Amino acid sequence: MIARILKTTLLVTVFFLAAGISTYLTLTVIIKSGDTVIVPDLAEKNLVYALTILSDLGLNTKVKGFEYSATVPKNHILFQDPDPGSEIKKDRDVRIIISKGAKTILMPNLEGLSLQQARIIIEENDLCIGTLSTTYHSIFEKETLICQTPLPGKMVTRESCVDLLISKGKQPVAYMMPDLTGIPLDDAILTIEKYNLVLGEIKSVFHEDKPRNLIAFQEPLPGYQVLEESIVNLVINREPGNNQTDLLRESGGVRLFKYRLENGFLRKRIRVNVNCFGISFDLTNKLVKPGREIWAFIARKRNTTLFLYQDNELIKTEVFDAW
Repeated sequence: MIARILKTTLLVTVFFLAAGISTYLTLTVIIKSGDTVIVPDLAEKNLVYALTILSDLGLNTKVKGFEYSATVPKNHILFQDPDPGSEIKKDRDVRIIISKGAKTILMPNLEGLSLQQARIIIEENDLCIGTLSTTYHSIFEKETLICQTPLPGKMVTRESCVDLLISKGKQPVAYMMPDLTGIPLDDAILTIEKYNLVLGEIKSVFHEDKPRNLIAFQEPLPGYQVLEESIVNLVINREPGNNQTDLLRESGGVRLFKYRLENGFLRKRIRVNVNCFGISFDLTNKLVKPGREIWAFIARKRNTTLFLYQDNELIKTEVFDAW
């Protein structure tokens, strides 16, 4: 009887002991498996993909460096530590080396591209811009590449520089500067526009012994060679004081320019442009009904020239001296 009780007690003790050991081992495995992960194989994987996978696994990424590789593309994983299949705890570091691509590459063709596009391609291939030269060209537009050194298709080493020849566009037409002296300002402006020149600063002087309200001096001088879009400055022989015209009257700190359109049926495109300190800008540029009056206020303390265009035709020029 006693032997049976002892046997039963021993079996119960062994059962509970086995159950406890099993529970402990199970919990240990579960806890351990929850803290560890298997390192994935990152070899030749894209960098963005590798960073995403490691982040999802709760691992940190440490970049040890960059190296050239003839087989692994640029921005792909060249080396990793720990090795694939290793079991490590979460929040541990995985060290990687990133490929810089092949040490030598085929020189890309940059001809005909804009300078901005060429810069992007050069930077993407780990090259640098060397000497920039410019020249006029009848075919290539301004700011586009005419040619390069090294030539396209040639094997080059990364981090080497590329010399570029950039187009300045078509060469401007050269003229002999016409003589504007002794003619009215309106005629001088028409001549300037005819030769595709740019009106610059307009000043006034007064000489009693010379014809009034005509061009007294110009820059560049007559006979000099000038290119299209060159700036032309003018000086008018003009008596200072109020303009003797019914289109102008003084009003406080400004002067008022007035112009009334002729009566009719069709609207006119009216543009009022002023030139002050050699800078031109539009005061107004709009369609105006026939018979309407145009007003423009001119600062009294600045030398200003006003141009009135009707349907793109210059019909009125007025010079305002500073008072």
